[in-house]
Amino acid sequence: MFLDEIFAYSPKKLYFCMSISIRLLTNMNKLESIVYNCVKNNYVLKNLVRNLYQGFYDLLPNYESRFVATPLVRENSFFGFHDCDPFSHDGTKHLAGRLAIPLRMPTRDDLLEVGYWTGKAFDEWVALGKTGAWNYHKGCRLQWLNQQECIYNQVVDGRLCAEITDVSTGRQRRVAWPIDTVSADGRWAATFSYERLQAMMPGYGYLYGDDDACMQENAPAVTGIFLVDIEKGERRLLVSLASLRDFEHEDAMDDTFHFVTHTEFSADDRYVAFLHRWYKGTFRRTRLVVCELATGKLWASPTTGMVSHYHWNAENGIVAYCRMENVDSHVYFSSPEMKEWKRCGYPQLNSDGHHHFIDNDWFLVDTYPDKWRHCKLYKVNRKTDEVVVLADVKNPKQFVAPDQEHWWKCDLHPRCDSKGRWVSFDTVHTGIRSLCIMPL
Repeated sequence: MFLDEIFAYSPKKLYFCMSISIRLLTNMNKLESIVYNCVKNNYVLKNLVRNLYQGFYDLLPNYESRFVATPLVRENSFFGFHDCDPFSHDGTKHLAGRLAIPLRMPTRDDLLEVGYWTGKAFDEWVALGKTGAWNYHKGCRLQWLNQQECIYNQVVDGRLCAEITDVSTGRQRRVAWPIDTVSADGRWAATFSYERLQAMMPGYGYLYGDDDACMQENAPAVTGIFLVDIEKGERRLLVSLASLRDFEHEDAMDDTFHFVTHTEFSADDRYVAFLHRWYKGTFRRTRLVVCELATGKLWASPTTGMVSHYHWNAENGIVAYCRMENVDSHVYFSSPEMKEWKRCGYPQLNSDGHHHFIDNDWFLVDTYPDKWRHCKLYKVNRKTDEVVVLADVKNPKQFVAPDQEHWWKCDLHPRCDSKGRWVSFDTVHTGIRSLCIMPL
Protein backbone atom coordinates (compact mmCIF):
# COMPACT_ATOMS: atom_id res chain seq x y z
CA MET A 1 0.00 0.00 0.00
CA PHE A 2 2.82 2.38 0.91
CA LEU A 3 4.76 1.72 -2.31
CA ASP A 4 1.57 2.06 -4.37
CA GLU A 5 1.01 5.48 -2.80
CA ILE A 6 4.53 6.61 -3.70
CA PHE A 7 4.46 5.48 -7.32
CA ALA A 8 0.98 6.89 -7.88
CA TYR A 9 2.27 10.42 -7.37
CA SER A 10 2.25 12.67 -10.42
CA PRO A 11 5.06 15.22 -10.97
CA LYS A 12 2.79 17.95 -9.53
CA LYS A 13 2.10 15.91 -6.41
CA LEU A 14 5.78 15.01 -6.13
CA TYR A 15 6.87 18.65 -6.14
CA PHE A 16 4.18 19.63 -3.65
CA CYS A 17 4.95 16.86 -1.16
CA MET A 18 8.73 17.24 -1.35
CA SER A 19 8.70 21.01 -1.06
CA ILE A 20 6.17 21.18 1.76
CA SER A 21 7.60 18.30 3.76
CA ILE A 22 11.23 19.37 3.46
CA ARG A 23 10.20 22.34 5.62
CA LEU A 24 9.21 20.07 8.49
CA LEU A 25 11.76 21.32 10.96
CA THR A 26 13.44 24.72 11.19
CA ASN A 27 16.39 25.53 13.44
CA MET A 28 16.37 21.88 14.39
CA ASN A 29 17.63 20.60 17.71
CA LYS A 30 19.72 17.43 17.73
CA LEU A 31 16.81 15.02 18.12
CA GLU A 32 14.78 16.76 15.42
CA SER A 33 17.82 16.74 13.14
CA ILE A 34 18.23 12.97 13.61
CA VAL A 35 14.58 12.37 12.76
CA TYR A 36 14.75 14.69 9.77
CA ASN A 37 17.83 12.97 8.36
CA CYS A 38 16.07 9.63 8.67
CA VAL A 39 13.01 10.71 6.67
CA LYS A 40 14.27 13.48 4.37
CA ASN A 41 14.56 11.21 1.33
CA ASN A 42 10.97 9.94 1.60
CA TYR A 43 8.54 12.78 1.03
CA VAL A 44 5.44 10.73 1.97
CA LEU A 45 6.95 9.79 5.32
CA LYS A 46 8.18 13.34 5.87
CA ASN A 47 4.66 14.65 5.32
CA LEU A 48 3.27 12.19 7.83
CA VAL A 49 5.91 13.02 10.45
CA ARG A 50 5.44 16.76 9.93
CA ASN A 51 1.67 16.56 10.34
CA LEU A 52 1.89 14.43 13.46
CA TYR A 53 4.61 16.60 14.99
CA GLN A 54 2.94 19.95 14.35
CA GLY A 55 -0.45 18.47 15.24
CA PHE A 56 0.81 17.57 18.69
CA TYR A 57 2.05 21.11 19.31
CA ASP A 58 -1.30 22.47 18.09
CA LEU A 59 -2.77 21.03 21.31
CA LEU A 60 -0.41 23.08 23.49
CA PRO A 61 -0.57 26.80 24.38
CA ASN A 62 1.25 28.89 21.78
CA TYR A 63 3.03 32.22 22.07
CA GLU A 64 2.49 35.55 20.33
CA SER A 65 4.47 36.97 17.42
CA ARG A 66 7.52 39.05 18.30
CA PHE A 67 9.33 41.83 16.43
CA VAL A 68 12.44 43.89 17.16
CA ALA A 69 10.48 46.97 16.03
CA THR A 70 6.80 47.62 15.47
CA PRO A 71 5.96 46.68 11.88
CA LEU A 72 3.63 48.65 9.64
CA VAL A 73 0.99 46.10 8.62
CA ARG A 74 -0.98 46.48 5.37
CA GLU A 75 -3.62 43.74 5.26
CA ASN A 76 -4.76 42.07 2.03
CA SER A 77 -1.54 43.27 0.43
CA PHE A 78 1.65 41.38 -0.44
CA PHE A 79 4.74 41.62 -2.62
CA GLY A 80 5.90 38.08 -3.26
CA PHE A 81 9.39 36.72 -3.79
CA HIS A 82 12.60 37.70 -1.99
CA ASP A 83 14.84 38.45 -4.98
CA CYS A 84 13.67 42.00 -5.83
CA ASP A 85 13.84 45.30 -3.94
CA PRO A 86 10.24 46.61 -3.76
CA PHE A 87 11.31 50.10 -2.59
CA SER A 88 11.75 53.00 -5.00
CA HIS A 89 15.21 54.53 -5.35
CA ASP A 90 14.28 57.42 -3.05
CA GLY A 91 12.69 55.05 -0.52
CA THR A 92 9.28 56.74 -0.61
CA LYS A 93 7.31 54.04 -2.44
CA HIS A 94 6.83 50.30 -1.87
CA LEU A 95 5.47 48.20 -4.72
CA ALA A 96 2.76 45.68 -3.84
CA GLY A 97 -0.32 43.84 -4.96
CA ARG A 98 -3.74 44.09 -3.28
CA LEU A 99 -6.00 41.06 -2.99
CA ALA A 100 -9.70 41.14 -3.70
CA ILE A 101 -10.46 37.45 -3.02
CA PRO A 102 -10.65 35.33 0.15
CA LEU A 103 -8.24 32.50 0.92
CA ARG A 104 -8.58 30.35 -2.19
CA MET A 105 -6.69 29.78 -5.40
CA PRO A 106 -7.14 32.51 -8.03
CA THR A 107 -9.03 31.83 -11.24
CA ARG A 108 -8.66 33.56 -14.60
CA ASP A 109 -11.39 35.95 -13.52
CA ASP A 110 -9.55 37.05 -10.35
CA LEU A 111 -7.40 40.12 -10.92
CA LEU A 112 -4.65 41.39 -8.65
CA GLU A 113 -4.57 45.16 -8.17
CA VAL A 114 -1.05 46.48 -8.77
CA GLY A 115 0.32 49.64 -7.19
CA TYR A 116 2.45 51.01 -4.39
CA TRP A 117 2.27 52.18 -0.79
CA THR A 118 3.57 55.67 -0.04
CA GLY A 119 3.30 58.37 2.63
CA LYS A 120 5.26 58.80 5.86
CA ALA A 121 3.96 55.50 7.23
CA PHE A 122 3.48 53.77 3.85
CA ASP A 123 -0.25 54.12 4.50
CA GLU A 124 -1.36 55.71 1.21
CA TRP A 125 -2.25 53.32 -1.60
CA VAL A 126 -1.79 54.33 -5.26
CA ALA A 127 -3.22 51.89 -7.81
CA LEU A 128 -1.47 51.49 -11.16
CA GLY A 129 -3.50 48.75 -12.81
CA LYS A 130 -4.74 45.16 -12.56
CA THR A 131 -3.40 41.85 -13.84
CA GLY A 132 -4.50 38.25 -14.23
CA ALA A 133 -0.91 36.95 -14.37
CA TRP A 134 -0.20 36.39 -10.69
CA ASN A 135 0.16 33.79 -7.95
CA TYR A 136 0.55 33.90 -4.18
CA HIS A 137 4.20 32.93 -4.20
CA LYS A 138 5.83 35.25 -6.73
CA GLY A 139 3.04 37.76 -7.28
CA CYS A 140 3.11 39.18 -10.83
CA ARG A 141 6.91 39.72 -10.76
CA LEU A 142 6.32 43.40 -10.02
CA GLN A 143 9.63 45.29 -9.80
CA TRP A 144 11.28 48.62 -10.53
CA LEU A 145 12.63 49.09 -14.03
CA ASN A 146 14.18 52.48 -13.28
CA GLN A 147 13.51 55.47 -11.03
CA GLN A 148 10.18 56.25 -12.68
CA GLU A 149 8.89 53.00 -14.16
CA CYS A 150 7.87 49.62 -12.81
CA ILE A 151 7.20 46.42 -14.74
CA TYR A 152 4.93 43.45 -14.05
CA ASN A 153 3.43 40.49 -15.89
CA GLN A 154 0.10 40.92 -17.61
CA VAL A 155 -2.41 39.00 -19.75
CA VAL A 156 -3.81 40.54 -22.94
CA ASP A 157 -6.24 38.55 -25.09
CA GLY A 158 -5.22 35.35 -23.31
CA ARG A 159 -1.49 35.81 -23.93
CA LEU A 160 1.16 36.57 -21.35
CA CYS A 161 3.18 39.77 -21.70
CA ALA A 162 4.69 42.45 -19.46
CA GLU A 163 3.32 45.92 -18.66
CA ILE A 164 5.58 48.91 -17.98
CA THR A 165 4.01 51.84 -16.10
CA ASP A 166 5.41 55.30 -15.42
CA VAL A 167 4.36 55.95 -11.81
CA SER A 168 4.42 59.72 -12.33
CA THR A 169 2.40 60.02 -15.52
CA GLY A 170 0.55 56.71 -15.62
CA ARG A 171 1.74 56.19 -19.18
CA GLN A 172 2.01 52.50 -20.11
CA ARG A 173 3.87 50.44 -22.68
CA ARG A 174 4.18 46.69 -23.21
CA VAL A 175 6.77 44.01 -23.80
CA ALA A 176 5.61 41.02 -25.85
CA TRP A 177 6.78 38.44 -23.31
CA PRO A 178 6.37 37.93 -19.56
CA ILE A 179 9.48 38.56 -17.46
CA ASP A 180 11.05 37.03 -14.38
CA THR A 181 13.75 39.50 -13.32
CA VAL A 182 15.25 42.67 -14.81
CA SER A 183 18.83 43.88 -14.87
CA ALA A 184 20.00 46.70 -12.61
CA ASP A 185 20.21 49.12 -15.56
CA GLY A 186 16.66 48.27 -16.65
CA ARG A 187 17.75 47.25 -20.16
CA TRP A 188 17.36 43.48 -19.96
CA ALA A 189 14.93 40.94 -18.58
CA ALA A 190 15.33 37.20 -18.10
CA THR A 191 12.38 34.93 -18.74
CA PHE A 192 11.33 31.32 -19.44
CA SER A 193 8.20 29.28 -20.08
CA TYR A 194 5.73 29.84 -17.26
CA GLU A 195 3.59 26.98 -18.57
CA ARG A 196 6.51 24.56 -18.21
CA LEU A 197 7.21 25.93 -14.72
CA GLN A 198 3.55 25.63 -13.67
CA ALA A 199 3.48 21.99 -14.79
CA MET A 200 6.33 21.03 -12.46
CA MET A 201 5.93 23.63 -9.70
CA PRO A 202 2.18 24.31 -9.39
CA GLY A 203 1.51 27.74 -7.93
CA TYR A 204 4.66 29.34 -9.39
CA GLY A 205 3.34 29.79 -12.93
CA TYR A 206 0.10 31.19 -14.31
CA LEU A 207 -3.20 29.82 -15.60
CA TYR A 208 -2.16 30.51 -19.19
CA GLY A 209 -0.15 28.53 -21.72
CA ASP A 210 2.64 29.86 -23.93
CA ASP A 211 4.46 28.97 -27.12
CA ASP A 212 7.70 28.01 -25.35
CA ALA A 213 6.56 25.14 -23.11
CA CYS A 214 7.42 22.20 -25.43
CA MET A 215 5.77 19.91 -22.90
CA GLN A 216 6.27 16.76 -24.98
CA GLU A 217 10.08 17.08 -24.88
CA ASN A 218 12.30 16.44 -21.88
CA ALA A 219 15.08 18.85 -22.83
CA PRO A 220 14.16 20.82 -25.97
CA ALA A 221 16.69 22.92 -27.83
CA VAL A 222 14.26 25.77 -28.57
CA THR A 223 13.36 26.81 -25.03
CA GLY A 224 15.14 27.57 -21.76
CA ILE A 225 16.38 30.93 -20.47
CA PHE A 226 15.51 33.84 -22.76
CA LEU A 227 17.05 37.33 -22.66
CA VAL A 228 14.67 40.17 -23.50
CA ASP A 229 15.94 43.52 -24.76
CA ILE A 230 13.33 45.78 -23.16
CA GLU A 231 14.46 48.85 -25.07
CA LYS A 232 14.29 47.26 -28.52
CA GLY A 233 11.46 44.82 -27.80
CA GLU A 234 13.53 41.84 -28.93
CA ARG A 235 14.18 38.42 -27.42
CA ARG A 236 16.79 35.72 -27.90
CA LEU A 237 17.41 32.29 -26.40
CA LEU A 238 20.34 32.61 -24.00
CA VAL A 239 20.64 29.03 -22.75
CA SER A 240 18.57 26.10 -24.02
CA LEU A 241 17.40 23.18 -21.93
CA ALA A 242 19.22 20.84 -24.28
CA SER A 243 22.51 22.65 -23.69
CA LEU A 244 21.92 22.61 -19.93
CA ARG A 245 21.35 18.86 -20.02
CA ASP A 246 24.65 18.43 -21.87
CA PHE A 247 26.63 20.90 -19.74
CA GLU A 248 28.61 19.00 -17.09
CA HIS A 249 26.29 16.12 -17.83
CA GLU A 250 25.35 13.57 -15.21
CA ASP A 251 23.89 10.18 -16.03
CA ALA A 252 20.96 11.04 -13.74
CA MET A 253 19.94 13.78 -16.20
CA ASP A 254 19.02 11.23 -18.86
CA ASP A 255 15.33 10.58 -19.47
CA THR A 256 14.26 13.33 -17.05
CA PHE A 257 12.12 16.46 -17.52
CA HIS A 258 14.27 19.62 -17.46
CA PHE A 259 13.14 23.16 -16.69
CA VAL A 260 14.51 26.45 -15.32
CA THR A 261 13.33 28.99 -12.76
CA HIS A 262 14.45 31.66 -10.25
CA THR A 263 16.57 33.94 -12.46
CA GLU A 264 18.54 36.86 -11.03
CA PHE A 265 21.05 39.30 -12.54
CA SER A 266 24.25 40.21 -10.74
CA ALA A 267 24.49 43.80 -9.47
CA ASP A 268 26.88 44.77 -12.28
CA ASP A 269 24.67 43.06 -14.92
CA ARG A 270 27.58 40.89 -16.13
CA TYR A 271 25.90 37.65 -15.14
CA VAL A 272 22.51 36.05 -14.79
CA ALA A 273 21.96 33.12 -12.45
CA PHE A 274 19.12 30.61 -12.43
CA LEU A 275 18.09 27.22 -11.08
CA HIS A 276 18.29 24.25 -13.45
CA ARG A 277 15.99 21.43 -12.36
CA TRP A 278 15.38 17.91 -13.68
CA TYR A 279 12.60 15.58 -12.48
CA LYS A 280 11.34 12.09 -13.13
CA GLY A 281 8.74 10.48 -10.90
CA THR A 282 10.04 10.62 -7.34
CA PHE A 283 13.49 11.72 -8.53
CA ARG A 284 14.29 15.47 -8.25
CA ARG A 285 17.55 17.38 -8.61
CA THR A 286 18.52 21.08 -8.77
CA ARG A 287 21.72 23.02 -9.36
CA LEU A 288 22.53 26.72 -9.54
CA VAL A 289 23.89 27.88 -12.89
CA VAL A 290 25.56 31.22 -13.67
CA CYS A 291 25.85 32.54 -17.22
CA GLU A 292 28.23 35.32 -18.29
CA LEU A 293 26.14 37.44 -20.65
CA ALA A 294 28.98 38.74 -22.82
CA THR A 295 30.45 35.31 -23.59
CA GLY A 296 27.70 32.81 -22.79
CA LYS A 297 30.10 30.91 -20.52
CA LEU A 298 28.41 28.76 -17.88
CA TRP A 299 29.33 27.66 -14.37
CA ALA A 300 27.41 25.12 -12.31
CA SER A 301 27.37 24.97 -8.53
CA PRO A 302 29.45 22.15 -6.99
CA THR A 303 26.41 21.09 -5.00
CA THR A 304 25.17 17.55 -4.45
CA GLY A 305 21.67 17.51 -5.87
CA MET A 306 19.93 20.40 -4.10
CA VAL A 307 19.78 24.20 -4.31
CA SER A 308 16.59 25.96 -3.25
CA HIS A 309 17.12 29.74 -2.97
CA TYR A 310 19.92 32.26 -3.47
CA HIS A 311 20.79 35.97 -3.77
CA TRP A 312 23.69 38.06 -5.13
CA ASN A 313 25.55 40.80 -3.28
CA ALA A 314 27.27 43.77 -4.97
CA GLU A 315 30.63 41.94 -4.95
CA ASN A 316 29.25 39.20 -7.20
CA GLY A 317 29.13 36.78 -4.31
CA ILE A 318 26.14 34.46 -3.91
CA VAL A 319 24.50 33.12 -0.78
CA ALA A 320 22.41 29.98 -1.33
CA TYR A 321 20.70 27.29 0.64
CA CYS A 322 22.13 24.13 -0.86
CA ARG A 323 23.69 20.72 -0.26
CA MET A 324 27.48 20.83 -0.16
CA GLU A 325 29.39 17.66 0.63
CA ASN A 326 26.00 16.12 1.46
CA VAL A 327 25.28 18.69 4.19
CA ASP A 328 22.36 21.13 3.78
CA SER A 329 23.17 24.68 4.90
CA HIS A 330 23.40 28.33 3.88
CA VAL A 331 26.55 28.68 1.79
CA TYR A 332 28.38 31.76 0.51
CA PHE A 333 30.13 31.45 -2.88
CA SER A 334 32.70 34.22 -3.24
CA SER A 335 32.53 34.46 -7.05
CA PRO A 336 30.29 33.54 -10.01
CA GLU A 337 32.54 30.54 -10.70
CA MET A 338 31.41 29.15 -7.30
CA LYS A 339 34.71 27.41 -6.59
CA GLU A 340 35.39 28.89 -3.15
CA TRP A 341 32.71 28.69 -0.48
CA LYS A 342 31.93 28.71 3.23
CA ARG A 343 28.92 27.84 5.38
CA CYS A 344 27.10 30.75 7.02
CA GLY A 345 25.65 30.66 10.52
CA TYR A 346 25.99 26.90 10.66
CA PRO A 347 24.96 24.87 12.63
CA GLN A 348 22.75 27.48 14.32
CA LEU A 349 20.96 27.96 11.00
CA ASN A 350 20.32 24.51 9.58
CA SER A 351 17.08 24.84 7.61
CA ASP A 352 15.92 26.28 4.30
CA GLY A 353 15.05 29.94 3.80
CA HIS A 354 14.92 32.89 1.40
CA HIS A 355 17.85 35.35 1.22
CA HIS A 356 18.24 39.05 0.51
CA PHE A 357 21.48 40.97 1.04
CA ILE A 358 21.35 44.12 3.18
CA ASP A 359 24.93 44.99 2.20
CA ASN A 360 27.88 42.92 1.03
CA ASP A 361 28.28 41.15 4.40
CA TRP A 362 24.85 41.04 6.04
CA PHE A 363 21.87 39.22 4.56
CA LEU A 364 18.27 38.58 5.58
CA VAL A 365 16.88 35.05 5.70
CA ASP A 366 13.64 33.52 6.91
CA THR A 367 12.54 30.02 7.94
CA TYR A 368 9.53 27.89 7.19
CA PRO A 369 6.96 27.21 9.95
CA ASP A 370 8.44 25.22 12.83
CA LYS A 371 6.71 22.81 15.23
CA TRP A 372 4.86 25.78 16.76
CA ARG A 373 3.91 27.03 13.27
CA HIS A 374 6.14 30.07 13.74
CA CYS A 375 8.45 31.53 11.09
CA LYS A 376 11.68 33.30 12.05
CA LEU A 377 13.33 36.25 10.34
CA TYR A 378 17.09 36.73 10.82
CA LYS A 379 19.91 38.90 9.66
CA VAL A 380 23.17 37.01 9.24
CA ASN A 381 26.78 38.09 8.75
CA ARG A 382 28.42 35.92 6.11
CA LYS A 383 31.92 36.61 7.48
CA THR A 384 31.46 36.35 11.25
CA ASP A 385 28.42 33.99 11.26
CA GLU A 386 26.63 36.31 13.67
CA VAL A 387 22.87 35.63 13.65
CA VAL A 388 20.34 38.21 14.88
CA VAL A 389 16.62 37.50 15.28
CA LEU A 390 14.41 40.25 13.79
CA ALA A 391 10.98 38.61 13.99
CA ASP A 392 9.22 35.47 15.17
CA VAL A 393 5.74 35.33 13.62
CA LYS A 394 2.79 32.99 13.70
CA ASN A 395 1.78 31.11 10.57
CA PRO A 396 -1.77 29.85 11.27
CA LYS A 397 -2.76 26.34 10.22
CA GLN A 398 -5.29 27.55 7.62
CA PHE A 399 -2.39 28.82 5.52
CA VAL A 400 -0.84 25.37 5.21
CA ALA A 401 -1.31 24.32 1.57
CA PRO A 402 -3.63 21.28 1.78
CA ASP A 403 -2.56 19.82 -1.57
CA GLN A 404 -0.67 20.67 -4.74
CA GLU A 405 -3.69 22.36 -6.30
CA HIS A 406 -4.16 24.80 -3.41
CA TRP A 407 -0.76 26.50 -3.08
CA TRP A 408 -1.79 29.46 -0.92
CA LYS A 409 0.84 29.30 1.81
CA CYS A 410 2.70 32.46 2.79
CA ASP A 411 6.47 32.66 3.23
CA LEU A 412 8.08 35.74 4.75
CA HIS A 413 10.25 36.32 1.66
CA PRO A 414 12.27 39.15 3.28
CA ARG A 415 13.46 42.11 1.19
CA CYS A 416 15.11 45.40 2.14
CA ASP A 417 15.67 48.80 0.55
CA SER A 418 19.00 49.67 -1.05
CA LYS A 419 20.15 51.73 1.94
CA GLY A 420 19.31 49.08 4.52
CA ARG A 421 16.76 51.24 6.34
CA TRP A 422 13.67 49.05 5.97
CA VAL A 423 12.92 45.35 5.89
CA SER A 424 9.80 44.22 4.06
CA PHE A 425 8.15 40.81 4.36
CA ASP A 426 4.83 39.04 3.80
CA THR A 427 3.06 37.48 6.75
CA VAL A 428 -0.20 35.92 7.93
CA HIS A 429 0.30 36.40 11.66
CA THR A 430 -2.87 38.53 11.88
CA GLY A 431 -4.90 35.80 10.18
CA ILE A 432 -4.89 37.79 6.93
CA ARG A 433 -2.20 37.79 4.25
CA SER A 434 -0.41 41.10 4.83
CA LEU A 435 2.58 43.16 3.84
CA CYS A 436 4.82 44.22 6.74
CA ILE A 437 7.34 47.06 6.59
CA MET A 438 9.65 47.33 9.60
CA PRO A 439 12.62 49.60 10.46
CA LEU A 440 15.86 47.70 10.02
